[in-house]
Amino acid sequence: MINFAQAQYLFLILLIPFFFAAYALLLHMKRKKIRKLGDAGLVSRLMPSVSRSKGWWKLVIFSIAFFFFSIGMSRPQIGAKLKEHRTEGVEIMIALDVSNSMLAEDYSPNRLERAKLAISRLVDKLRDDRIGLIVFAGSPFVQLPITTDYVSAKMFLNTISTESVPIQGTAMGDAINTAVRSFSAQSEKSRAVIVITDGENHEDDPVAAAKQAYDMGIRVYTIGVGSPEGEPIPMDGGLLKDKDGNIVVTRLDEAVLENVAKAGGGVYVKAGNSEFGLNPIVDSIKKMDEEKFSSVVFEEFDEQYMYFFAIALVFLVMEMLIGERKSKRHLFN
Repeated sequence: MINFAQAQYLFLILLIPFFFAAYALLLHMKRKKIRKLGDAGLVSRLMPSVSRSKGWWKLVIFSIAFFFFSIGMSRPQIGAKLKEHRTEGVEIMIALDVSNSMLAEDYSPNRLERAKLAISRLVDKLRDDRIGLIVFAGSPFVQLPITTDYVSAKMFLNTISTESVPIQGTAMGDAINTAVRSFSAQSEKSRAVIVITDGENHEDDPVAAAKQAYDMGIRVYTIGVGSPEGEPIPMDGGLLKDKDGNIVVTRLDEAVLENVAKAGGGVYVKAGNSEFGLNPIVDSIKKMDEEKFSSVVFEEFDEQYMYFFAIALVFLVMEMLIGERKSKRHLFN
C-alpha cells in the first residue's frame, strides 16, 4: 500500500510542461534578436561551439530531477500495518429534527440550516470523542453511526434536509430510544443524547424515553429551536397551510423540552442566533468520566521520500555537469 502524506505537492509535476513552453519561448526571442544583428546562418557560423541541443537536454534532465523532487515532497510511504489505537473521550448522539416546521425562518437562514451549522462547528472542535447523528420527523433514522471520522460526519451532515425522513411528525421519544441503541458496546458511562427540535406536535412519550435512558446511565439534553410566538413555514414558494386553508404557525414548545431534559438528567437550552447552545452542553458532557476506546487503524508507514530526493539530486548534478558548448565527443550536439 502506497500513501502520500502530503499529496498536494504532486501538483508540482504539472509545472513541467510549462518549463518546456517557457524555454521554447526564450529560444524564439533569442532567434529574433540574432536576426536583428544580421543573417542567422552567418551568426551561427561565427559561433561554432554553441550547441543547439544541449539546452534541451539540460531541460529534460532538470525536469526529471524536478519530477522526483515533487514526489519526494509528497512524502510517499509504504508498509502500513494494522495497529490498535487507544483514545479517551465521550460518546455523543445528536438527534436532529428534520420535520417541515424546521424550515421556519426565525433563525437565519432557517431553523434546520442554523442547527446544521452549529453541529458542523461542534465537529470541528472534537478530538478523541465519538459522535453519531440521527435525523427524525415522524420516525427516526440513523444518518451516521457512532464514529470518530469527523470528515464523514460533516459530509453526512451536508446531505440532511426535510426530505431525509419521508414521514412527517415529531417522534422525539422514538428518536431518543434509537439513539440509546446506537451507542457502541465499548461505552458504559460517558454517553449523552442531544435532541435538537422545536418540540412541537410530539407523537409519543419523550419524557418516558428520556427517563429510561437516564436509568441506563445516558444523559439526555435538549436544545429548543424556534420562538414561542411562532413563525409560518415556507413551502413551495408560499406558506404551509392546513386542510382548512389557514396558515400553519410553528411554535417552540419549551415545556416539553424542559421536562425531557429533567427526566434525562440533562439540561434544556434555548438556541440563540449567536450561541446555539451546543458548546455549553458539550462542555458539560466532557466533565463526565471519559472512557477509553480502542480501534484498529493503519499506522507506522515507512517513509520513502529520501530515495526520491536522492534520485532528484543525481539528475540535478548531471544537469549541472552538462555545459552550454558542444562536446568534442559529440555526446550532446
